[in-house]
Amino acid sequence: VDLDTAKQELEEFIPHVRNISDSSIRKMAGRDLARFKQFKKQGIAVKFGRFSQKENNQIRKNVEEFLLITGIDSAEKLLFTSRYPEDKDTINRLKAEHLFCEKLSEGIPRPWRLIYYRARKMFDPNNYKGRYTKEEKEKLKKYHALHGNDWKKISEMMSRSNLSVAMKYSEIKSAINYGPWSKEETQKLRRAVEEVIRKRMETEDANSLSSSEKSHREILIDSEKLYQKLPWTEIEAKVGTRYWRQCKQKWTTILTNKMTKGQQLYRGTKGLQAKINLIKRLYEMKVEDANEVNWEELSNTIGDLPKAYVQAKFYKLKVSCVPFWQKKTFSEIIDYLFEEKLPELEEKL
Repeated sequence: VDLDTAKQELEEFIPHVRNISDSSIRKMAGRDLARFKQFKKQGIAVKFGRFSQKENNQIRKNVEEFLLITGIDSAEKLLFTSRYPEDKDTINRLKAEHLFCEKLSEGIPRPWRLIYYRARKMFDPNNYKGRYTKEEKEKLKKYHALHGNDWKKISEMMSRSNLSVAMKYSEIKSAINYGPWSKEETQKLRRAVEEVIRKRMETEDANSLSSSEKSHREILIDSEKLYQKLPWTEIEAKVGTRYWRQCKQKWTTILTNKMTKGQQLYRGTKGLQAKINLIKRLYEMKVEDANEVNWEELSNTIGDLPKAYVQAKFYKLKVSCVPFWQKKTFSEIIDYLFEEKLPELEEKL
């Protein structure tokens, strides 16, 4: 398929495809286009965003089956072949012979590249090694000075995953403040968020809207755009003294205070009622995975709040109330909260 045709055909499944590089489009035409068309016939849409538990299980199944077929020792050898130079040629030959790309993406309606990255994150033994020591942070700074943003090289030198070293460096690259936010920092954050939202709005085709639609559009900025996916690394750079996670958490707090007019919704009897409503609504939804929850809709159960606030409150609830929650599925956690915690909260109220 020539490049223009590939772009045209892929656009049906990936609206932002024209922002992707030509080399990536060529790869997607080979790896994804036929799969996407097959999923369309089955009435299945191409997905983006967080992977569900079901998709993670499918990746595990695909990897395990491929290891059985090929006899490759481990998922690490399969997905991080460059770490095993002596076996590299054999592994690459087996991957080509047994159609690794097709096998890995089987049953998952997403671009192959995202499935591959997810698999690497799931099966990288260097991905979950706990907190960085002071010595590791100093090493990371030194390696970055030598190798720049070559995270693959740095991750191998530190025996940490690419994602881990890149994210940790974003936290320690400057004099990050971990104390309370100053008035000046908060103003910088507000200005930074305002700038990125304005920029986003300007890039959209506002000229085609009528004057009445434009006035309605301003209202929508308040209710939706203020806590949709924002470019937090860009906002981090504008604030300068905080890393992106701190910026995101602080912005959620600012929005929550604005939207609730400063009321403490999670204190006293209001807090108990909010927890009760949250548990009941989650139980009624009967979903199997946290990614299937419509958090926007759920936030109205507690009040007009950003979904990140509600997600944070749910996380706190499961950690403090559900024993061994890490070993339970999402639906088991909800069942436990409904059967064991809810009666206790209602009695307390």
